[in-house]
Amino acid sequence: MWSDKKSIWLSRSCVFIFAAVTILTVVFSGYIVDWLIDFSRADLLGKEIKFFVTIYTGFVPAAYMLYNLDALLRQISSGKIFIQLNVSYLRRISWCCMLGGIISIVSAFYYSPWIVVALAASFMGLIVRVIKNMVAYGVKLQDESDCTV
Repeated sequence: MWSDKKSIWLSRSCVFIFAAVTILTVVFSGYIVDWLIDFSRADLLGKEIKFFVTIYTGFVPAAYMLYNLDALLRQISSGKIFIQLNVSYLRRISWCCMLGGIISIVSAFYYSPWIVVALAASFMGLIVRVIKNMVAYGVKLQDESDCTV
């Protein structure tokens, strides 16, 4: 039977897998960029350094986002849902998504498929922002309820 505990375990496992893939992408970026340039039909010769800049600058918000996501999941697993700290985690995750969108938009000037990543990252940032606002409202309601009792 599926439970909340299993769901959180699955989510944290996915965060770990994404973190490993993110680190491996940076470590093997040379091979990845070489493969992409050889595979692509676009004229990408001479643009290798731009891909490296995108990968390395994108790593920072991605890693920070995954760190905050794991911290948020740890709070949730301990039963702390509507607390100000979770609002902060969600705010940071949202900004990391938006920053990833900005990095991808800039990168789209040299490789147009980055626009898809930019749209996805920005949309995800918006969704997380809405969830952050809902949790912040929940924190406010819980604080008012605690003061009433």
